[in-house]
Amino acid sequence: MGQDATTLYSGTFERSMDAKKRVAVPASWLSKEDGELFHVVPHPTEGYLMVMPTAEFDRWEQRIQETSLSPAQKRMAIRKFYSEAHSVTTDKQGRILLNEKHCERAGLTDEVVFVGGRSRFELWSRAKYAEVEASETQAYQEVAAAIGL
Repeated sequence: MGQDATTLYSGTFERSMDAKKRVAVPASWLSKEDGELFHVVPHPTEGYLMVMPTAEFDRWEQRIQETSLSPAQKRMAIRKFYSEAHSVTTDKQGRILLNEKHCERAGLTDEVVFVGGRSRFELWSRAKYAEVEASETQAYQEVAAAIGL
C-alpha cells in the first residue's frame, strides 16, 4: 500500500516471529518497493507496539504541540516518544526486524497479531490480543449501536 495519505491498514493478521525477531508485514499493507520504512513505538499504557509510516510518525509531534499541555510536559512527551521510537525497514520478504526491548515491553514471543488501525497498525502478542478482544466485545457492540452501525 505504501506510505502516502491513501494508506489504509485494516484487518487482523496472525504471524510467526522468528528467533531473530523478524516478522512479515501483511503483503496488502506494503507497497511494491523493497525497503519500506516504518517507525515502531511502544504504546505507553496498553502493552502493544504502534507501527506507522513516516507521514503518520511526523504528525505526532504536531499533535503534541497542539495540546493544552505545559511547555515542560510537551518537551517530556516529545522526548519520550522519540527516544522510545525505533525505525525499521522491510527486507525483500516484507519482514521487519523488531528490537528486543520493544518485544519484551509488548510481551511479543513467537506468535504476533497485526491489527489494522487506519493510518497505522498495532503489533500484539497473540495471547494478550485475545484477552483484549474478548473484553472489548460488549463495549464495541454498545458503541456500534450508538453510532448506527
